Amino acid sequence: MAKAHFHRNQKVWVETVGTWAVIEKLVPIWAKGFEEPVRILYDVGLGRDFQANELQAEDKGELESAPDGGPAWRLLRARNKWQAPEDCGHHPFPGSFPVVVTDSTDWGGWRVPGAEYDRDPRKIELQARLITAAPRLRAMARELMALVADSPEDAPAPMQRLAREAQAIERFLAEVPAAQPSMAAE
Repeated sequence: MAKAHFHRNQKVWVETVGTWAVIEKLVPIWAKGFEEPVRILYDVGLGRDFQANELQAEDKGELESAPDGGPAWRLLRARNKWQAPEDCGHHPFPGSFPVVVTDSTDWGGWRVPGAEYDRDPRKIELQARLITAAPRLRAMARELMALVADSPEDAPAPMQRLAREAQAIERFLAEVPAAQPSMAAE
């Protein structure tokens, strides 16, 4: 009978919608007289169940690591639990919102409150893509700094200015703020 092609909590590309989603549950379709399901559908939280031929598994090979060797930051879509898809037609992806995952276990990262997403969904979508691209942008900035450092006299002035800005950003990222003294200690 029918065999499942995907499993629960697996990230898949939903071809008909054009977005990534996570399988929330498997929906077996039973027929009278059969001991096993005749078909399996997949609920990915986008308002309807999808067939296996509408989904593609994530290729883990391209997302294994970021340029710095750490886990790649990924943009996932979570089901919008506070509004029905028909109530949020002005959203770029009705029925879902972006979640940036910064850990290989798909749970650490960045999320936005529902009211803020509803206020300006396009701005939040841009922020999610920008955060996802941050490790690659940082790797580009480091490469630019290395190129200018190798031959500073040959680098054009605009490139030297960009390298200085990149160094300032790197210093900012490296600074860890000191813990604030607690009221009890005073």
